[in-house]
Amino acid sequence: MSATSTPDGRRTLRRMGAIAGLALTLGACNATTGEVVATIPDDYRIRHPIAIEEGRQSTVVFIGSGRGGLTYQQRVDVAGLARSWLREGTGGIMAEVPTGTSNARAAADAYREIRAVLTAGGVPAHAITLRNTMPDDPRQLAVIRLSYPKIAAVAGPCGLWPEDLGPNLDNRGYSSNQHYQNFGCATQRNLAAMIDNPADLEQPRSEMAAYTPRRSALFEKYRKGESTAVAYPESDKAKLSDTGK
Repeated sequence: MSATSTPDGRRTLRRMGAIAGLALTLGACNATTGEVVATIPDDYRIRHPIAIEEGRQSTVVFIGSGRGGLTYQQRVDVAGLARSWLREGTGGIMAEVPTGTSNARAAADAYREIRAVLTAGGVPAHAITLRNTMPDDPRQLAVIRLSYPKIAAVAGPCGLWPEDLGPNLDNRGYSSNQHYQNFGCATQRNLAAMIDNPADLEQPRSEMAAYTPRRSALFEKYRKGESTAVAYPESDKAKLSDTGK
């Protein structure tokens, strides 16, 4: 009598068959899972994240060869740079002044006025550093470049097209309706460029004091029983266009 003809032998064979079938089922599930899970995230916010890093803010001042002072608009630009540095600067201001060029003397005179405007705007004198530069092309009119480091939000780089967008055998995302590599990158990059304070991406701002003159004016209207709503002039209200009449 063989071992398989006994009741114990038949039970053993059934158990071995059940174990083999379970192993094949688990193996098939593992293979299917490996095909479904993608190695590259499909969400554009994860594929092109907005990162916080230290960048540079710069302003260019064009200097002619026959005028050493600053124009009115240039003084406004330099004063605006001083205000921005007080709000967001993480290091000193670097002033790159040309030397050995046709406008080197005028640039030196302009730098002294730039330094005076910066210090008048609240920038300490020790936070301004001078560095003499020389353009690669002597025919090019040299400029004074003012720059300082700051915390900035960045995203990208964009414009990467590793796969064809059309229907082909190599484009795995076409048949599965997945986003292509560059999808959403421009949106993330533009959003990062529009952010005034990168810290807003990580945490909310602390509550600040209210604008006292405006609050006092509203409280005075409220005390008198007047309306606190803002009144707009009639000329600013919506009008119907007369085009085509």
